[in-house]
This record gives sequence, structure tokens and C-alpha cells, in this order.
Amino acid sequence: MKKLLEEFKAFALRGNVLDMAVGVIVAGLFTGIVGALTENIINPLIACLGGTEVGLVTKLGNTGQVLNWGAVITAIINFIITAFVLFMILKAANKMKDAVAKKEEPAPEPEPKKSDELLALEEIIELLKKEK
Repeated sequence: MKKLLEEFKAFALRGNVLDMAVGVIVAGLFTGIVGALTENIINPLIACLGGTEVGLVTKLGNTGQVLNWGAVITAIINFIITAFVLFMILKAANKMKDAVAKKEEPAPEPEPKKSDELLALEEIIELLKKEK
């Protein structure tokens, strides 16, 4: 049991898991903002421009059942806005990650200086090759 708890602690405190948890929380809050934006600004603008309510509801006969088309349209608008903003955030994050990775690449090491003995041996080899 102790080993299991140690493994769970190592897993839970790993950076990726914490980053993911923060991302989920922020995404939930962001979804609320997008929902409010859609309901209170975009849907009324659509109603003004198009002359129709986004809260379209179709009744199905005398059964009391309804099809709430407006809720579906609102959910689609929310999805598109959320997906676009997340795409832009990820695109910016990837650019920053690439820029940091380029800066962190070490400069190529200069070729080590050859010793005097090695230079002399190379000259001897060259002379021997010329004599043949």
C-alpha cells in the first residue's frame, strides 16, 4: 500500500499532470465566459441582424416535446469560439517553445587545436605520399 501511495504521489506531482489540471480548470472558466458572450452579445446581434430569435423552439405535435434548435446553435457557436481561441493559444505557445528551443541549442564546439607533434606527423605523412 505504501509503494502504491508513493507511485501516486510521484505521478500527481509530475509537472505535466499539474499543468493539465490547471488547463482543465482554466478551460472550464473560459467556457463560462464564452457561454455568456454568446448568450448575451452574439445571439442578440444575430436576432437584430437576421430578424429572428436564436432561441428557436419547435413543438412536436400535442406530446409536449420540443426541439430546442436555439440551444444547438448556441452550443455550436460556443464550440467554434472556444476551439478558435484554444488554437490561437496553442499556436502562440508552440512559437514560444520553438523560440526557446532555438536559444537553448548550444553553439557547435570549435574543432580542438592540433598539437605540434600531430602537425609534424601529418607533414611527414604528406611528404611520404609525395615521394611515392
